[in-house]
Amino acid sequence: MERVIQVSSREFQANPKNYFDLADNGAQIILKRGRKQSYILTPTDDEDLFLSPKLKARIDKGLQEIKEGKIIPYTLEQLREKMGL
Repeated sequence: MERVIQVSSREFQANPKNYFDLADNGAQIILKRGRKQSYILTPTDDEDLFLSPKLKARIDKGLQEIKEGKIIPYTLEQLREKMGL
């Protein structure tokens, strides 16, 4: 089961390495800023930063359409003309 740890921004600033290590090991770290604002500390990797699930799904769909031959080839000039450039 995932641990949930709530910490004040002051506590986090005093020992950030500790909370990064906990997050790396599966804990959910909730940073409280004042009474009303909270943030979640979540580990990410390069894929998380560049491809959203929605974008990945669009890319996968496009690749599948290419495999199935469902594409219309255009030259650069044809694309410019089609786009009115």
